[in-house]
Amino acid sequence: MSFSFEIAATVGSARAGVFSTPHGPVETPVFMPVGTLATVKALDPADLIQMGASMILGNAYHLHLRPGDELVREMGGLHSFMRWNRPILTDSGGFQVFSLAQLRTVNEDGVEFQSHIDGSRRFFTPESVMGIERNLGADVIMQFDHVIPGQSDETSARDASERSIRWLARCLAEVARLEASQPLEGTPREEMPPDNPRNHQALFPIVQGGIHTHLRREAAESIRSMHDWPGFGIGGLSVGEEKDAMYEMIEVVDEALPKTHPRYLMGVGFPEDLVEGVRRGIDLFDCVAPTRMGRNGTVFTRDGRLNIKRTEYRNDPRPLDSDCDCSACTRFTRAYIRHLFVSDEILGLRLLSLHNVHFLLALARGARQSILNGDFDSWARDWLSRYRSSAPLAV
Repeated sequence: MSFSFEIAATVGSARAGVFSTPHGPVETPVFMPVGTLATVKALDPADLIQMGASMILGNAYHLHLRPGDELVREMGGLHSFMRWNRPILTDSGGFQVFSLAQLRTVNEDGVEFQSHIDGSRRFFTPESVMGIERNLGADVIMQFDHVIPGQSDETSARDASERSIRWLARCLAEVARLEASQPLEGTPREEMPPDNPRNHQALFPIVQGGIHTHLRREAAESIRSMHDWPGFGIGGLSVGEEKDAMYEMIEVVDEALPKTHPRYLMGVGFPEDLVEGVRRGIDLFDCVAPTRMGRNGTVFTRDGRLNIKRTEYRNDPRPLDSDCDCSACTRFTRAYIRHLFVSDEILGLRLLSLHNVHFLLALARGARQSILNGDFDSWARDWLSRYRSSAPLAV
């Protein structure tokens, strides 16, 4: 099989596993750096490998608009295009269509919207999005879903969740058709048949339902009954709802999904959310926060967040985080990096992006090791207590 998931150890709902893909194994729990436009902003793929990144994320919406998914296919697929030979997951663009696009119109066929780049009219359907993700050639592809705000009422949440399930059936059928007719870039023509593992992508469904417990359960049950999926996405969280509500929904889905498959909590990856997610059975995380916040001067540390632009760090000789072994912390002082920021030097943005991504990768590895050691509960309690002891500083 192209994809498999083996669990090595558990502590409560927390799991340490290995997700096997055509481009190599992924040890879980894992944080996936976000390479929205085929690049993790400010970082070279070599940086990511040095930090121990095993899987990254790209976005179908953005890559379809620029440079175009057909061009990416012509260039050998996303792995070849960006020179990353490890696993890749592509988001379907559902979130971006609903958050970035203007004048969008949703109906049962799909979504019509205007590009946020040039205003051109576009129409996404489950079938067209599967074609885009086929052209990009990622290992794991996400279904096209209907995304709504986190605090949506029950009627809106049900409508979006049930439409997402109907669209999922269309995604599944289209993936089967594409695998039979269009080989992944790089697959020899004689190895085209759909039963060839090299020609497969793992389609993950997305469990929606807002902050409504019964809708989440219903969605999980409906999705499970449709197909033997290689893994599951959990969507529609961290989009405006309270954190306690998000954690509650993760617990609901943890109980409703099979324990034997990987779970991907979409778009969630702040340090405390990663630890709380692992505690509730999540295996895969992604978030733009480490690079976005790094470019704005915010630093993740084990003692909470700090804003490197503050005057108090002007002559601070310490590293960003004394417990971190990234190349920024082992070489440079807070004073120097602050100087880079106030001087508008690009290196400052790069160093904080590098540190924040490294921080989350290391955090996921630490969670995994504590599960293997059997002491995850005490590790998580101590880690969160230290991290939360200092209130995050305003950015």
